[in-house]
Formats: sequence, structure tokens, C-alpha cells
Amino acid sequence: MLILLTNDDGIHAPGLAALYRELIHLGEVHVVAPETVQSATGHGITLTTPLLTNKVTIENGFTGIAVDGRPADCVKLAVSKLLPRTPDLVVSGMNSGANVGINVIYSGTVAAAIEAAFLGLPSIAVSLYLKNDVHTDYKRASLFARQTIEQMLGTTGLLPGQCVSLNLPALGPDENPAGIKVVRQCVRPFIDTYEQRTNPRGQHYYWNSSVFTLGDTEDDTDVAALRNGYITVTPLQYDLTNYRTVQQWEKQKWALPIP
Repeated sequence: MLILLTNDDGIHAPGLAALYRELIHLGEVHVVAPETVQSATGHGITLTTPLLTNKVTIENGFTGIAVDGRPADCVKLAVSKLLPRTPDLVVSGMNSGANVGINVIYSGTVAAAIEAAFLGLPSIAVSLYLKNDVHTDYKRASLFARQTIEQMLGTTGLLPGQCVSLNLPALGPDENPAGIKVVRQCVRPFIDTYEQRTNPRGQHYYWNSSVFTLGDTEDDTDVAALRNGYITVTPLQYDLTNYRTVQQWEKQKWALPIP
């Protein structure tokens, strides 16, 4: 199996290196990732400037291709030009921080997986919840991620164009996940906060001072399950059509616009 591994934290991110070392147990892994951090860049792509690439060695362990672009660029370019053949699986991550709830919309990690789904490839976005009072163990989290991915591939299977968001809880060294839960995305809004400052010329500017937390939500959501220590599995789709409204409006008689 040929696996494309990418991310949004940049090709030198520790989460990518840790996940690479687990994914090589599943197949041949090719790394094509952004040259610099692209967190919260969403599904942006590069159109008006060239995409520069550079081969780099990661932690003296493996070689990847760094792309001066966005996560979605990396997937497009890898599939079109850089890989020896079409990958059997695209994995994006491991992201430093959870991608649950509304974060799924902003996430470059998820955007890379969605881009793969656009191209008809099965894909998985992998993210690790971080907590200030818990040591971040990418190696252990990657082991849990790989074992979960194996179950997806072996038990249920991933279809072409199917995309899954996989989030791992923050765990202490003596803690284990509470289990694996298949859950829906929480759609409650996250209210950002901004700190107002003034520059030397008297102009106001604002810094986003928000600190992401797993707030209160319904029990069947990704946010609730991750907060309770579960590995969360959320199948995603990129069709944003509101089919209920389509069914209602298509029955309505629409008047031809008059010029």
C-alpha cells in the first residue's frame, strides 16, 4: 500500500515524524508537507505564485518533500506530479491540537484530507488534543492512531473519496484511551475573543486571544467524546448542500426574473 503523508504543522513537526514511524508498518510512506506552519489556513490553494519544492531529511530518519504552499497544495501536487503512482491512502497529521467541532472548518489538516477525497482517494485527518498539564507524547499517540487506522482499513474499510477525522485524547503516561467512539461533529459555535491594542501611531489593532477548550455539548459529539478520553472517529463529507431546503424549495413555483 502506498500512503501519502502530509500535515499543516510543517514538514519538521514532531507529530508528522512520529506518525510516519507508525505508518511504515502499513505500507510505503511518502511525505509531502508544507515547508512552514499552515495551521488554520483552511482549504486555501496557491494560484498566482509558483510552488517551490525542496527535499529535506527529517530527524536524520527519512526524506520528504517540503512544499512552499498550503496543505491542499501538497496533496494536489503530490498526486499530480511527485508520487510514483496514485496513493492508496492519504493521511494528514498528526496535528498538534484537536480538530473537533467547528475547528474542522478552519483546519489545514482536515483540508488536506478533504482535498484527497475530492480526488477520489480515501483519507484520514489525524489530530492530537493538547492540554497544558499533560505531557505531549506523539510517539504513543501515533501508536494509537495507527492501531485505529488498521481497524478502519481492515474491519470497515475506507471507500474511494471517503474522509475521516480521527482525534486522540490527551493522556498521561499511565492513562489509556477510554475506547473508540464513532461520533458526529459538534456544530455549536466557538466564540473568539480579541485583545485590543494601540500602535505608536494611535491606530487600534486586535490579537485573537482565544484559548480553545472542549466546552459543553451534546453527548454524541466529537467534542464530548474527546473530553471524556475517547479516540473519536468522525466520517466527513464535503457536499455542503442543504438537501432539506432543496426539497422544500424545488416544490415552489419560481417566477422568471424580468430584465
